[in-house]
Amino acid sequence: MKSKLDDVLVLSEKEKDKMAYKEAIESTLGMILSSINSQMAYTGKDAFSLRKEIERLDTFPERGIGWEKIKEEISEHILPNMLQTWSPYYMPHLHSPALVESIAAELIVSTYNSSMDSWDQGPVMTELEVKVIKDLAKLFGYENGDGVFTSGGSQSNITASIIARDKFLAGLGVNAKEDGISPYADRLRMYVSEISHFSFDKASSVMGLGSKAVVKLPVNEKMQIDIEKAEKIIRKDKEDGLMPFLLTGTIGTTDYGSIDDIEKLKEIADRYGLFLHADAAYGSGAILSSYRERLGKLDLADSITVDFHKMFLLPISASVLLVRNEELFSPFLLHADYLNREEDEKEGFINLVGKSLQTTRRSDAFKAYVTFRMRGQDGMKKVMDKVIGNASYLYSALLKNGNFLVPVEPALSSVVFAVKDGEEVNRRLRKALLKKGLVIGETKKDGKTMLKATLLNPNLEEKHLDELIDLILKEKDEIRKNLA
Repeated sequence: MKSKLDDVLVLSEKEKDKMAYKEAIESTLGMILSSINSQMAYTGKDAFSLRKEIERLDTFPERGIGWEKIKEEISEHILPNMLQTWSPYYMPHLHSPALVESIAAELIVSTYNSSMDSWDQGPVMTELEVKVIKDLAKLFGYENGDGVFTSGGSQSNITASIIARDKFLAGLGVNAKEDGISPYADRLRMYVSEISHFSFDKASSVMGLGSKAVVKLPVNEKMQIDIEKAEKIIRKDKEDGLMPFLLTGTIGTTDYGSIDDIEKLKEIADRYGLFLHADAAYGSGAILSSYRERLGKLDLADSITVDFHKMFLLPISASVLLVRNEELFSPFLLHADYLNREEDEKEGFINLVGKSLQTTRRSDAFKAYVTFRMRGQDGMKKVMDKVIGNASYLYSALLKNGNFLVPVEPALSSVVFAVKDGEEVNRRLRKALLKKGLVIGETKKDGKTMLKATLLNPNLEEKHLDELIDLILKEKDEIRKNLA
């Protein structure tokens, strides 16, 4: 059976092209909805079985198989094996379900396929991103701030690190963009929590500083940077002739959701002349919650990483780097005759490529615009309060149960815990639960295996968390029997 799509390449004003597009969208919607027939997060299929199934697919056939055949293939081999991020039993990572209106926004973004590197590749989307950034900066306390959408928290943090380095060197009379960083490369140092995101290690590599440049600061029992110890380390490094240039506070660590004290870090940054960055990729969503005071005064930082594809529940990718003022983006400003001509900018055309590590870039600001306009701050507040409240409930329930170790009270929506039955039982639990279709996370604390529930689903109810505890205890007992 032949489809309308088989004879059409791209969308146009022609009726046959519009009908083909409509068929593509409607039939895809049908496939997706037909595949959703369980509330569990995963089928339980193991990696080797899934790999064998996928290896049988010929991704580059001599002749195309047509739309109807590819639909069959997708329905049989792909969609049944997808993780259902909207399942109340999916809670391993900072990986959220997507709000329904934001998925509709994605359809518009993909259909028009704008690029955010020059105004003439996305006129309205360029203007919209500028507006969204302006309003977002004010939300986080930057009255005259600026920003740019990025691919994720890693790119935002790497961008901030480059800005901090170049600003520091400019204070020494060095133009890093033109002259490089020699002879200072061996002495430059950046300071992060020992449980910070690994993107700062990537940043150090990208900047040519090496892993030695990233100094990991010790944390206290609440998994926050130990302020007193941090200052001693930074002071000693300066006394030893090293060159501290960046201090980062994590506003929601990946595992614990712990929040560094940004006000005390600001005092250290000012005392030793450091650029202060707030990595709020995880915790930024709480700015719209009843718990926003937990974040501290983020406007004290020189830059802030915000991720929309975590607590804000937008589709991947959607992150932002906010900065106190637009001049901080100068390390990325270059002009090319084929892209962002200086004379165009003098005439008022905005070319956002001068703020980004990327050239071609999706119009992700549109998803934020659609969602925030539709739901408003009050609607988003309900989402944030629900997921943070769920974490508080789970924490209390695990403590009351008596079978669990729960080392840190959650500040956001993540709960780290372990059963009291030993390392081997905890090590096997995650994979045992995965076979049942329940997906949770795993990490380490003090060298011991811990489990992690990252609760980003606003449809998750307390009954689901009670079921989680019951299922963990059941699987724990089964594992103990097998080990005996």
